[in-house]
Amino acid sequence: MEVARQAERTVLGRTPKKNKRIDKNRYGYYFLVPFAVIFIVFNLYPILYTFYLSMTSYDGLNKPEFVGLANYVTLARDPLFYQAFYNTVKIWIVGFIPQITMALIIAYTFTIAKVKGAALFKAVYYVPNLVTAATIGVLFSAILGFPNGLLNQLLLQWNLIDGPMNFLTMPHFTQNTIAAINWWMWFGNNMLICLAGMSAISNDYYEAAKIDGANLAKIFTSITLPLMKPILLYLMLTSFIGGLQLFDLAQVMTDGMGAPNNALNTLVLYLYNQGFVFNNFGYSSAIAYGMFMIILVFSCILFLLSYRKKVR
Repeated sequence: MEVARQAERTVLGRTPKKNKRIDKNRYGYYFLVPFAVIFIVFNLYPILYTFYLSMTSYDGLNKPEFVGLANYVTLARDPLFYQAFYNTVKIWIVGFIPQITMALIIAYTFTIAKVKGAALFKAVYYVPNLVTAATIGVLFSAILGFPNGLLNQLLLQWNLIDGPMNFLTMPHFTQNTIAAINWWMWFGNNMLICLAGMSAISNDYYEAAKIDGANLAKIFTSITLPLMKPILLYLMLTSFIGGLQLFDLAQVMTDGMGAPNNALNTLVLYLYNQGFVFNNFGYSSAIAYGMFMIILVFSCILFLLSYRKKVR
């Protein structure tokens, strides 16, 4: 039969088609091309160009002048950089501790108890995370405004103060206010992540602990917290990186100056002012790489501590 079919194709002038194999593997690389192009143009190139600028003196108008490591030497001796780092870390710590504590408590409550309207509460807790930080900054600037801000008006009506107070000139008050705003905005997001982590813990552990007579506090400290360590490590790291990028609130509430007494001069605000206010783009780029080194060192410390505990 095959010989007959071959003869028929030859008579009709048809040539037999070759059995071509389609290499489908290359289509996967085609789908990666858009991502690769966007990554190279908007991520890799800016990163490399920023490093190049950090080795130059550049005002944005004239041609960059190569200065080697001079910007990094200046950065290592710059007291304003260390103050900005101190301010940023202080605001992050003051905001993060109550933030993660409240997130754990609420997530644990939703895990062990049937709370009526739990879905509504979760949505309400998450809503502040949807509002932009700049909007919150404008809102609190109006509340704390001098002399006719809402807080001043309330305190005067309640006879708690003799005259209006300029709250935005008090260094500790402004720092704690921004830390409180960060806590309010982010604890809902952290609560949902903690809730997801706790829901992955097997109920067998809880049932066994209850049979042994453990109360809720003992179950939380002996079972939930140890099993939540990877989640807590992730939250701490991402929160620290986000905390170092604090900019919007400080920019809006201080008109970009970091006042009072540079108490709100955060790392990114200092970077922004050096680059886009004083046109010192070379030094601004060096600050960006200084921040990168800080994040890298902190991340390595966290992972080393986590690894050592696993080895033990």
